[in-house]
Amino acid sequence: MSKSAGTVPDPSRWKALAFIALAQLMVVLDATIVNIALPSAQTDLGISDGNKQWVITAYALAFGGLLLFGGRIADLWGRKRTFVVGLLGFAAASALGGAAQGEAMMFGSRALQGVFGALLAPAALSLLAVMFTDAKERAKAFGIYGAIAGGGGAVGLILGGFLTEYLNWRWTFFVNIPFAIVAAVGAYLVIREPVGGRNRSPLDIPGVVLSTLGLVSLVYAFTRAESAGWSDSLTIGMFVAAAVLLLAFVATESRVKSPLLPLRVVTDRNRGGVYLSLGLAIIAMFGLFLFLTYYLQVVKGYSPVKTGFAFMPMIVGMITGSTQIGARLMTRVPPRLLMGPGFLTAAVGMLLLTQLDIDTSYAAVILPGQLLLGLGMGTAFMPAMSLATHGIEPRDAGVASAMVNTSQQVGGAIGTALLNTIAASATTAYVVDHAAGASDPKLLQLQAMVSGFAAAIWWAVGILVAASAIAVTLINTGRPGTGAAGGPGDLADGVEDEFKIPVVAH
Repeated sequence: MSKSAGTVPDPSRWKALAFIALAQLMVVLDATIVNIALPSAQTDLGISDGNKQWVITAYALAFGGLLLFGGRIADLWGRKRTFVVGLLGFAAASALGGAAQGEAMMFGSRALQGVFGALLAPAALSLLAVMFTDAKERAKAFGIYGAIAGGGGAVGLILGGFLTEYLNWRWTFFVNIPFAIVAAVGAYLVIREPVGGRNRSPLDIPGVVLSTLGLVSLVYAFTRAESAGWSDSLTIGMFVAAAVLLLAFVATESRVKSPLLPLRVVTDRNRGGVYLSLGLAIIAMFGLFLFLTYYLQVVKGYSPVKTGFAFMPMIVGMITGSTQIGARLMTRVPPRLLMGPGFLTAAVGMLLLTQLDIDTSYAAVILPGQLLLGLGMGTAFMPAMSLATHGIEPRDAGVASAMVNTSQQVGGAIGTALLNTIAASATTAYVVDHAAGASDPKLLQLQAMVSGFAAAIWWAVGILVAASAIAVTLINTGRPGTGAAGGPGDLADGVEDEFKIPVVAH
């Protein structure tokens, strides 16, 4: 990017942010909105219990598997164009899903949503990365984006509850169409892409094939483990295939002239620390979404709408953490001092939720637990989103953004499968231990279910503590006006340079 392009801010950047945020909200909503509608859709379309997970998995596989390719297309083809095409395709795929007459049409539409989601998500984040060049403005923009990326899933549960209860499950698909069209038209009219940000080097086909197959195998292996068990031969085979394909991908990227994922994007210790800690935090969080939804609906007997609203404290915490704590402190303290304590605060919230029992009080345990979880995650997401694309050359912005999304998507798929499997085995163990003295089989089943959730949530606490430790250890960029705590990487220098702007302005 030329110097002038870097110093003169885009006059329409705040309008552009509104449309980018709307698109991000739609993509994140879609990860959870269908969860609440799934039981009704399953009955209507005659989807078997064995196949119902494909409504979720088809989306996760296509999205997670194609993100790096989508990020590279955005760098090659132009972010604005990729973003608009992704939005329009997503709207068409959603219309197909809403009109589905059978399971094949439903699974196909979900996979198509994933394909177009993989185009628009990296384009959205990389547009922000190249449009907001001033440190304070960048902090504010990423605060809004981070709040949506984190809280959108919970908003999906509320909206999914409303649409399913008062309209029809099909509206959980149709609702995407106005979102997508407004965002696409707005983006087309408002976004101006900075000059010189394209990466026109030829496409790395072996990299595309290996990364897509490797990520799809990994996501599928975890999803299969949830339904068929960890010792299932196909599950083990998929894990082995994923490891071989992803190792081959890394070997290929280190040799080819214009790699799909330049290794410089992930080998920087700061960016690597962000991708790793963010992925772990999402593992903990997505598993919890599922458990709390089931706990509130099955154990507490909440309606879909009431369940959605029960997630409000997490959304409030998330927005407060992102926009009030993260965005205000981001230009004043090193990122690790926001991310480390942020993940730890979330772990404390998760710790409260390990106390779940059949008659747990919502106000005494679930509400404060969610609030702390949201506050911590919001505070940590904020610098993570900005740091993941900061100091990156414009030509790599799409791929760096795709890596953030990949760690979120793969983390979400792993979290749902891993924590679900832990919960299921703990539930079975509880039934075996307590079956002899049980007088009410239905009560025993509920107690066993809650015991399984609590066991899995303990794991989520550990995962969040690990995310905090990784953030504090690996991320070493300095605070405003200082050098990096460790060896100066290109990103450390970039953040330091950017953060000098507001210091001088004071």
